[in-house]
Amino acid sequence: MTASSAPRLLGPAEVRALAAELDLRPTKQRGQNFVIDPNTVRRIVRESGVGTEDVVVEVGPGLGSLTLALLEVAGRVTAIEVDPVLAARLPATVADRAPAQAGGFEVVHADALRVAEVPGPPPTALVANLPYNVAVPVLLHLMALLPSLRKGLVMVQSEVADRLAAPPGSKVYGVPSVKAAWFADVRRAGAVGRNVFWPAPNVDSGLVAWTHREPPTTAVSREQVFAVVDAAFAQRRKALRGVLRPLAGSAQRAEEALRAAGVDPLARGESLDIHAFVRITLALSALGSLEEPA
Repeated sequence: MTASSAPRLLGPAEVRALAAELDLRPTKQRGQNFVIDPNTVRRIVRESGVGTEDVVVEVGPGLGSLTLALLEVAGRVTAIEVDPVLAARLPATVADRAPAQAGGFEVVHADALRVAEVPGPPPTALVANLPYNVAVPVLLHLMALLPSLRKGLVMVQSEVADRLAAPPGSKVYGVPSVKAAWFADVRRAGAVGRNVFWPAPNVDSGLVAWTHREPPTTAVSREQVFAVVDAAFAQRRKALRGVLRPLAGSAQRAEEALRAAGVDPLARGESLDIHAFVRITLALSALGSLEEPA
């Protein structure tokens, strides 16, 4: 790619000019904090490991700051945007600032939490500045929806980044940590300051990188395993024998399933990895204590 054909990224002045043109007032409801620093979006793309062979899905592209940086290196970018005004404007921004790459870009006007398919070739990477209020459910939904994804990097609230990447036994290990581990190996990939956003958020941001791994091979479904995970963390301070009682039918049956799974009935959910939860789910299913979630 020559310098003349490279996308022209958005800086603070360009972001504010686009917002003024659209009469846009960023809303907390949609988690709209736009990145105004080209160095930050280039760093996100670099950390993601995306290359020319990748088909990238981006969530919440906003005014296009990260989109343009992705188009510098990715083969194709499909952006999912829920805001109709932003979704309508984005193709023109790409055509103006990345004309050589515009053919490899598509925008989907949809809610990423409810999208049922992504057009075009199967995506290989997910790179996004995720709206903080829906970051975990969006990430898990797309990981489940798009098994072709091999890797990803998302920017989320710093505390959410810690939870997603936490190992068993950590104070912040919980439902997001376990469910993300079903799909991928997850790691913290750095921090992002507040001053690279407009408007500046009142929380710190963190980067989470992940690489796909095959889900556990098991006779029970992901939904059944996740139901056990949800139950195990519903009351963090209680032993598994007690918190799994409603699923098992009785504390005695819960203890029987835990022992069959090789898990101490007095252990807590925060000490177990995804494979232990799979074994517990299998044991509960063998006892006839677990129905397929609706």
